Amino acid sequence: MFKNLQGFFEAGIGKAAIVAAVVVLLALLSLMDRGHRDEGGNSRPLDVRALTISALMIAMAMVLSQVRLFKMPQGGSVTAFSMLPIALCAYLFGTKRGIMAGVCLGLINLMFDPYVIHPAQLLIDYILAFGALGIGGLVRYQKNGLIKGYLLGIFGRYICAVASGVIFFGAYAPQRFNAWTWSLWYNLTYIAAEGAITVIVLCIPAVKRLFERAQKQVEAPDSVS
Repeated sequence: MFKNLQGFFEAGIGKAAIVAAVVVLLALLSLMDRGHRDEGGNSRPLDVRALTISALMIAMAMVLSQVRLFKMPQGGSVTAFSMLPIALCAYLFGTKRGIMAGVCLGLINLMFDPYVIHPAQLLIDYILAFGALGIGGLVRYQKNGLIKGYLLGIFGRYICAVASGVIFFGAYAPQRFNAWTWSLWYNLTYIAAEGAITVIVLCIPAVKRLFERAQKQVEAPDSVS
């Protein structure tokens, strides 16, 4: 029943559908605060800056995902900080925008590198897994909020990857592993490796101060939070 899904997303009509979905999500992203009121009771305008920066973060994440430091044999790879831009989007603009930016990234990945065997696998691997990178916005005002948010986001992606591995790819587990232990270990190797490299960079004082200043500028009175 689902054997033609891969062909659909490889075909022009499938790619067009993905582009349409991304456009709709970006439109929703731009309208997210419209109609809400600020502390002075004034209606909030469209936050063009948030939309522009979010789109740039999505594009940056897509470009960085193509810089693969190490590719795993059964899917997944250690990339050049490709998960950070979505976490940064959530850090700057909050959880809702971070999740939507992550979903947009997942859809773009689906357009360029689709591997779909079941609708539920598509949902987990391309929508939930990438969207999870934006949940770090929940802790963005805490001390070291970007680092904590990044770790929270990649943990969410890890959970999705493990679930997909168990449900859809458990048959590929080596003989000494079962589906759960293999998926837990396999997905940990590349996600943890990239996460560790990224956290080391984020702990550099100059880098840390740079992102903290960026958040303060976004939260300035003339910007929309």
